[in-house]
Amino acid sequence: MSEQLSTGAFQEAIAEAERLVRNASFIETEQDLAEGLDYLAGSIRSAIQMAFAYDLEHPVLINPTHQYSRQGLDNPDAIYFNAYLAQGASYRLSGKRGSTADLSFQIMDGTYSADGAPGTVAAFDDRELTIAADGTFEWEFEGTKSGTLIIREVYDDWLNEERGSLRLQRLDTAGAPRQAAQTSKAEKRFGVAATMLTGRLKTWFAFPEWFTYKEPVNTLTTPKSTPGGLASQYSSIGHYELSDDQALVVTVPVAQCAYQAIQVGSAWYISTDYEHHQTSMTRAQSVVSGDGLLRYVISERNPGVANWLETTGHRRGVMMLRWQRLNPNPDVGAPAVELVDFDTLAQRVDLTDQRISEESWTKRIEARQVGIARRMIS
Repeated sequence: MSEQLSTGAFQEAIAEAERLVRNASFIETEQDLAEGLDYLAGSIRSAIQMAFAYDLEHPVLINPTHQYSRQGLDNPDAIYFNAYLAQGASYRLSGKRGSTADLSFQIMDGTYSADGAPGTVAAFDDRELTIAADGTFEWEFEGTKSGTLIIREVYDDWLNEERGSLRLQRLDTAGAPRQAAQTSKAEKRFGVAATMLTGRLKTWFAFPEWFTYKEPVNTLTTPKSTPGGLASQYSSIGHYELSDDQALVVTVPVAQCAYQAIQVGSAWYISTDYEHHQTSMTRAQSVVSGDGLLRYVISERNPGVANWLETTGHRRGVMMLRWQRLNPNPDVGAPAVELVDFDTLAQRVDLTDQRISEESWTKRIEARQVGIARRMIS
């Protein structure tokens, strides 16, 4: 008689998830597969974390998305927090505002799935909170239905901005002890993790097909409110396909908002290595041209300019620009995209004010490494 394992369903889900990764239609190179397996490892980690931290009576803020657990074209500038909410329960979110560029809150009536995005119950940024002179704040609210609280704290200057602190408390269970561990509940959590794991992969395989890949290659959309209901954010999306002898030049006006950024990602619809490579840039990290515009070069080869976004071996990938902490009816200016032969880049586009030495580039990468380390997330 074979032993029935509590982790059986989760083991089966890991095997199914690996098959999904290995059979992805966009895999072209060993690097693509290796990154897919790394994506799988991060997804396994996140599924276990989310399932076993799930506690409607004593909710906790979880970091489900970061450089070791990527998903949904995650923003390299953001620290993400999630918590599950119970219908009819009362909550207090308290904390101290840091000096980051943006702090936003969103309550969704479910989770993303391969069938679609959940609805947004509430979405706003910290400008709608009453923040004391010392930076402290409290927000009390009621869970009108079961759902998910998502908080995003976003950096513009990785080296000099400081993150704040946050605490979520369910008021009607404050002071009550947590229930003792039960085998049946632990087994159920492994089953939940199994569903989360395969669902997560299927969701983010489907999501870019709804939006990003409907657009012509090597273009960016007109900025508009971000799908998913994030308050005071606009975004522009696209996907690229480049040979080593080509480059995309993206030109965008400097917007009147606290946060403006650009990133490239892989066909897995996740961020690429933003800690050791420059695959994303905020306005604070960018050089503004003499005409007041931001110009970025997306390419595999190094053009020797400060605003180079590295494709890091990805012939195909996705692109996204974000503007946050916007006022109502903003005019952020549409990005312009030009496909050029890499060898003619200097003749086609004036990037003189962006020229950078190899030593200065190395210092840029070191600054990124320090900036990520300061977040203390692993």
